[in-house]
Amino acid sequence: MEQKHPAILGIPWDQPATMIDLDGKPPLIGTIRDCAVHFGLYKPHARTQARILLTQPVHREGRKTRTWLLDPEEIEALADRLNRETN
Repeated sequence: MEQKHPAILGIPWDQPATMIDLDGKPPLIGTIRDCAVHFGLYKPHARTQARILLTQPVHREGRKTRTWLLDPEEIEALADRLNRETN
């Protein structure tokens, strides 16, 4: 099975991160794991607005530089990974 976001899925669960959204709600400051758990609880509209600000940038295929923000589809991949690992 080919992984769609291999660099994203390699982020350690204990890496500090901040979950933000485009609606202006207060950010969630915690770990990647905390952000993935909360993302799983969001309603569909809130999921489309969610972003994670990383403390260490990650490389993405097709981009020349590393990036600091994760988009909703990448956060979804992390939430799926968390679900697989905890069940």
